[in-house]
Amino acid sequence: MTRIGNVLYVAKDVDEAVRFYRDALGLAVKFTDGDRFAAFDGGGTTFAVAGPGEDVTGGVPAVSFKVDDVAGAVERLTAAGARLVRGPEEGPHEIRAVLRDPAGNAFVLYSPRP
Repeated sequence: MTRIGNVLYVAKDVDEAVRFYRDALGLAVKFTDGDRFAAFDGGGTTFAVAGPGEDVTGGVPAVSFKVDDVAGAVERLTAAGARLVRGPEEGPHEIRAVLRDPAGNAFVLYSPRP
């Protein structure tokens, strides 16, 4: 099953981003990992901020899809016209890959590590 796991933005300073999205916008923090990553409750979809150490998209916003099998999904999607940019690789919390759709839009596939 594929579902939107999060919408990902990149920030140079994760702490600053947490303060802004938590304090100014009012999003509840779900999870933080130091200066690497923060996840917020976006009211049904997680809104995530990646710091420079977790910037897998080259600084561009991207939707992240949670899939059961990253490698299998990469194979299906590249056969359908997507371009693999990075991965599959093991991140600190998941297996992930970055692709671009036929129009050039970046997106991430991920699955929790077993």
